Amino acid sequence: MTRRGVLLGMAAAPLVENLMQAQTTSVCFMSAVEMARLIRAKKLSAREVLAEHLKQIERVNPQVNAIVTLVPELAQAAAAKADEAQARKQKLGPLHGLPVAHKDLVETRGIRTTFGSPLYKDYVPTADDLIVERLHAAGAITIGKTNTPEFGSGSQTFNTVFGATRNPYDVTKTCGGSSGGAAVALACGLVPVADGSDTGGSLRNPAAFCNVVGFRPTPGRVPNPKAAFGWFTLSTSGCLGRSVADLALGLSAVAGPDPRAPLSIDEPGSVFARPLGRSFKGTRVAWFKDLGGVPFDPRVREVVDGHRKTFESLGCIVEQAEPDFAPAEISFRVLRAWNTANQYGARYRANPTAFKDVLAAEMEEGLRLTGPEVARAEAAHAHVWRGFQAFLEKYEYFVLPTTQLPPFDVDTPYPKELVGVKFDSYIDWMKSCWYISAVGNPAASVPGGFTPEGLPVGVQIVGRNRADFSVLQLAHAFEEATGFGKRRPGVV
Repeated sequence: MTRRGVLLGMAAAPLVENLMQAQTTSVCFMSAVEMARLIRAKKLSAREVLAEHLKQIERVNPQVNAIVTLVPELAQAAAAKADEAQARKQKLGPLHGLPVAHKDLVETRGIRTTFGSPLYKDYVPTADDLIVERLHAAGAITIGKTNTPEFGSGSQTFNTVFGATRNPYDVTKTCGGSSGGAAVALACGLVPVADGSDTGGSLRNPAAFCNVVGFRPTPGRVPNPKAAFGWFTLSTSGCLGRSVADLALGLSAVAGPDPRAPLSIDEPGSVFARPLGRSFKGTRVAWFKDLGGVPFDPRVREVVDGHRKTFESLGCIVEQAEPDFAPAEISFRVLRAWNTANQYGARYRANPTAFKDVLAAEMEEGLRLTGPEVARAEAAHAHVWRGFQAFLEKYEYFVLPTTQLPPFDVDTPYPKELVGVKFDSYIDWMKSCWYISAVGNPAASVPGGFTPEGLPVGVQIVGRNRADFSVLQLAHAFEEATGFGKRRPGVV
């Protein structure tokens, strides 16, 4: 070989590598809606889509630790079956051939499910949870599990089993939680759709921190037939996506009634497959004030307040107004502790040192609760719910920040102070999310921009009782008007 040939060969190697990486990135950051369309049109195969995502996981996941259990062999077998089914012209589901990762709180048959706890580090379920069953029925292919805090407690994704998941926009920062691994996996193009769950903000907080879309549906929209407290409204399952349309596609597969769940809403998931466009001319929107004295980082307020004009440009009539959230302080704290103690109290008594300190403290609080204290919390819960529904008789939407501050240091378990206000609990910095959990209305977090340091900020849109699709419509219109969700993180 000539010297010229050697030099050309040396130059060609990184060029080929860059071209291959570009091909992988183009597939992995394609919208889930478009990816599903191309698979159905036979312009992409399930095998090809999976192969590109596995390459992306191998390249990027070590930097962020989003997917903590990977099952490539199972996924490859499922992708082959998906392509064979399509070749036989079988009926295809709406997510046919799309790789999906499940939050590590969700039980998956034959796949390790740890709940982020050392007590379950080797646990392999024998059955799928309902949300997994529905994703599979829609044609999705399980690729692995996404990281979560211990038993999903807290909006900072770290545990002693897998460590911390890092923010792809700044790996020294947290990704939020508890669906943190899911949000990072989406932001990094590791999967096109992911499931999650939300009690105090776990579908919205990580979405805001990672510049993706998170949606807390109305309780019962995605039913949980295994819930010990069948009428408990603080917790619900749902989806995240890189866009509102992608999220709606995922929600169309997992939503729908189940006779075993008393809160189940009797509407099919297909209601979310409708076009998202609508006019917002004359739509009344309430703009937050300070939620009764909740502290906000000035960088977050500046980004969110700057979007009042965005909603006005959509035709909305925006007024600064907010309901009284004071009863949420009683209802959410007490009912959360009560539920936590019911779920994990027996395991805590048997293995008290196996739980992180804040979770142990919450269980202790829940175990000490008396009947009158729970009754007082339930009364406060009803009061804040009625007050919020009355407030939304005048306004169709309520808009506020998703989080009170931008992503913080990944080695900080939770913020203990914000703008001079000290926090006593690991959930005190999350009130802008869990006040909405307390009322139970559907709420979306949509990318709203970035701080001067380049950290994502989310805008939270809350709708009327059970008006889930309406919330997604306004979120879609905001997304189309701003386009912040198109900005990709540095790690990719």
